[in-house]
Amino acid sequence: MRNAALAVADKRGRGRTRRTVGAVLACALGFGLAACGGTETGGVAEQAGSQQGYVSGTGVVTQIPKNERTEPIDLDITLLDGKKTSLADIRKDGTITVINLWYAACPPCRKEAPELEEVAEKYEGKAQLIGANVRDQEAAAQAFVDNFNVSYPVMLDTDGEMVGLLSDVLPPRATPSTVVLDSEGRPAARVVGAVEASTLSGLIDDAMKED
Repeated sequence: MRNAALAVADKRGRGRTRRTVGAVLACALGFGLAACGGTETGGVAEQAGSQQGYVSGTGVVTQIPKNERTEPIDLDITLLDGKKTSLADIRKDGTITVINLWYAACPPCRKEAPELEEVAEKYEGKAQLIGANVRDQEAAAQAFVDNFNVSYPVMLDTDGEMVGLLSDVLPPRATPSTVVLDSEGRPAARVVGAVEASTLSGLIDDAMKED
């Protein structure tokens, strides 16, 4: 009986190893990006497509080399306050743009809200954060903005236009997630899961140094 139990344990161990290697290869090859960080244990990549509707745990960071970046992305945006702008307008003077996907009932989104606000204040006039609510109606989104004192612009993406633009960069249903666009409007880095202020600051600094 003891030998049989050891054989089962060994088989399970090999299965876990194969799954871990598979996750690393998917990160490195499936998305065609340069550097994958963070912890896959606990299923950050798997959670992105799970039924719970959000990615829990520490965000997984990926930076994209300049020669591997896609074309600049653009989108006309109507903000919660009714003002209109576009990604092209925001970056016309070389401003780094940061897009954060979120929704009000997402626990990690609430956790990262103060971190995002800290970054928005730190880089005011140097980088522009845009919050893209991927699920809520206006009332729920506005309540979140009021509750967490969000100062940066927020848009509703209930039609999925912003998510569609970032589909080559982010896995499906990856919320929260954050994408840093370089001065040309090309995705330069991503964080899948909740982001910390220090991490996002480092990604913005790297994008700014390129210029």
